[in-house]
Amino acid sequence: MTDTDEGMYEPPAVPNAGLTGHALVASCLRTLDASPGVYRMLDAEQRVLYVGKARNLRARVSNYARPSGHSPRIARMIRETAAMMFLTTRTETEALLLEQNLIKQLKPRYNVLLRDDKSFPNILVSKAHDFPQIKKHRGAKREKGDYYGPFASAGAVNRTLNQLQKVFLLRNCSDAVFESRTRPCLLYQIKRCAAPCVGLVSKADYAALVADAERFLQGRSTAVQAHLAEEMAAASEAMEFERAAALRDRIRALTQVQQAQGVNPRGVAEADVVALSMEGGQACVQVFFIRANQSWGNRDYYPRTGSGAEEAEVLEAFLGQFYDDKTPPRLILLSHPIEHADLMTDLLSDRAGRKVDLAVPKRGEKAELVANAARNARESLARKLSESAAQAQLLDGLAEAFGLEAPPRRIEIYDNSHIMGTNAVGGMVVAGPEGFAKGEYRRYNIKGEGLTPGDDFGMMREVLTRRFEKLLREDPDRESPAWPDLLLIDGGAGQVSAVMEVLGELGVEDVAVIGVAKGIDRDAGKEEFHRPGRPAMALPRNHPVLYFVQRLRDEAHRWAIGGHRAKRAKAVGATPLDEIPGIGAARKRALLAHFGSAKAVSRAGLGDLMAVDGISESTARAIHDFFHPEAGG
Repeated sequence: MTDTDEGMYEPPAVPNAGLTGHALVASCLRTLDASPGVYRMLDAEQRVLYVGKARNLRARVSNYARPSGHSPRIARMIRETAAMMFLTTRTETEALLLEQNLIKQLKPRYNVLLRDDKSFPNILVSKAHDFPQIKKHRGAKREKGDYYGPFASAGAVNRTLNQLQKVFLLRNCSDAVFESRTRPCLLYQIKRCAAPCVGLVSKADYAALVADAERFLQGRSTAVQAHLAEEMAAASEAMEFERAAALRDRIRALTQVQQAQGVNPRGVAEADVVALSMEGGQACVQVFFIRANQSWGNRDYYPRTGSGAEEAEVLEAFLGQFYDDKTPPRLILLSHPIEHADLMTDLLSDRAGRKVDLAVPKRGEKAELVANAARNARESLARKLSESAAQAQLLDGLAEAFGLEAPPRRIEIYDNSHIMGTNAVGGMVVAGPEGFAKGEYRRYNIKGEGLTPGDDFGMMREVLTRRFEKLLREDPDRESPAWPDLLLIDGGAGQVSAVMEVLGELGVEDVAVIGVAKGIDRDAGKEEFHRPGRPAMALPRNHPVLYFVQRLRDEAHRWAIGGHRAKRAKAVGATPLDEIPGIGAARKRALLAHFGSAKAVSRAGLGDLMAVDGISESTARAIHDFFHPEAGG
């Protein structure tokens, strides 16, 4: 649990066993008082349906005991409830924090759940070197320097860095590259770096460039522009026309940066703008990041709505989960009010270590920012719904074309990649009602020692065996959405037979299998489809399901071949030295640099090996014994 658990009390979990629904909820009221806390509603299988918080547990739970007056979602949830659990807390804020932790851990069906929550990149002006580096940074802020962000995406950071290089000419190379340079790199030639690596700018002048860049990132771009304009005028008066032209180019680039920032509010220095749009039981939350009076990008989210939650509940749950591992800004502008704004303010302020304000603006510049975010949320949701509808039609068509019992919810597509059996990799990609689920993709390094090089059937058997053995270990009751409805295999009847043999041995009998073979002349559009116990079939060249299957197969091929190339590239750099205990990357480099090749190392005597930097007598003996085992001991 959390540090808020101290002093909590948990009454019995299942009073009056045998009761369900309203009667069960009513029976729980005898054990409750007016304390704040968290409650869990469980079904007959003890699975958590819902986690909620309450200022007053007795009052909140008594609402569920009423037989009428509930939304369809809440009514369904109450009907399924067969047990309840309770935890009292010392404060309402502790209850909110505990609720968020339990939702994240348990992922209950009726709670709103944020499904895609990645960290955000920052810009780092590194201060560990006399000539600071400007670069993208993601993760813990351990490196010495100044951090600016968050930015909505890596693309937003890269665009800003690209423009900042034009304006402030700061280096982006690593310290190691910086120290090894003997002449300016291409970035200097295209006027994106001042080339401090080879002394073309003094330490003081470079520090001034860094100061200007940081002033811009702090929102003081007007001062930077005025300073550059003064320098340009002075250079012109001194007839330093080349320097004046360079300053003019920097001013022009700075203007382009400001235009590229999009919405740049004058009266809002730091805020996140969070807008919600809901339609057809689906939700889109759009978040815009305002820092230093500049828009640093936006990102859209599609939280699971807990089977039909209202706007206030969706937005409140989103805020609690979104800022779980992020520092909130001083101001968060919302499109809709939330029910427990005071508790959320306390929680976010505690996480930030300073005051955080929530606001639902009605007029002025802040309201315009929210309106812009809300419009983006509506448009993003409309696109998502349109794509989902098109995907649903394709899945319906797939089921009809291949005689499946129902449109598949999860399709797994498999392909192998190798060259004459070497560096073999099996790839699995996943698709469903929302398109490709890239977070579910997997690669399998083919391990079978008994496989004949190029044995595609044996490779497929290994991949499918490992995949389904893991599924059976982790979810023997097959309740998880990770179980596929359909397997698409890149191959013909032989591949399908190999897959069916694996599934039969593991007792998996209700997963459909389709093999996609290249067909006549290996021509796209002439694919043959193989199904267990049925004759091969084809689809018309212009059939939308054919295009859909081609896209699925091509994605699996792209994923598998990417893994194969990475494995092959790693193998190209491999040498017998990798197999010697105690020989890491540094000693390997030293040996290869000294002798020129691993073969030369294998022929070297003890004295020659000991002459290499970093190679002690014991290490030299280990290397010598590895290549000359008959001389060991």
